[in-house]
Amino acid sequence: MITINHLHKSYGTKNQRLHVLKDLSFTLPEGCLACLLGPSGSGKSTLLTILGGIETMDEGEIIVDNTSLAHLNKKELELYRRKKLGFVFQFYNLVDNLTVGENIRTGAYLSDDPLNVEDLAADLGIADQLRKFPSEISGGQAQRVSIGRAMAKKPSLLICDEPTGALDYESAEAVLHLIEALNRKYKTTVIIATHNEAIASMCHVILRLHDGSLKSYEENKHILSAEEVQW
Repeated sequence: MITINHLHKSYGTKNQRLHVLKDLSFTLPEGCLACLLGPSGSGKSTLLTILGGIETMDEGEIIVDNTSLAHLNKKELELYRRKKLGFVFQFYNLVDNLTVGENIRTGAYLSDDPLNVEDLAADLGIADQLRKFPSEISGGQAQRVSIGRAMAKKPSLLICDEPTGALDYESAEAVLHLIEALNRKYKTTVIIATHNEAIASMCHVILRLHDGSLKSYEENKHILSAEEVQW
């Protein structure tokens, strides 16, 4: 699903160059649930923005679902983001004047073959919330809506950047259980970037970044269910 070869990314001028990603190489199989771990400044967000076609790389190769990002122009990158990617962030970024159902449909409208919104809402556990507005639901429910919006277009890759960071423990556990269930049902490849080491225990692959380099790549042999994850 994802192949990264000798990826480099830096910012700044020639004399004040900050190397954010340093010679990253790894692969992720289709349908896997991967955890990207690392402290602030390790390069997690930069890697996600490059995978998401938002930032460009300096050197290297990234292939996502048979698409080589290095060879895409601006319009092709927009189509790549629209057709292949779903994004979930720490803060939900819902449209306040749209209902829950309408927020989810904004994702479905981007796809030629979207998931059924009502069926997806049932999977998300928010079928009874579709007519409410974001101000009328809890943070945990709002994150479920955000996940629904990302999944509605049936992406090949779901990128989750600190999806539980703004939630209490109970809501965070529910969101992780939901991501696990969607990964299993729809076979969507998922990357969860987090500071929370415990979340890695439910993932098939664990990537650890440190100072822009890949510190370790581990195939998890003892996967826990989301319900078993504790911190």
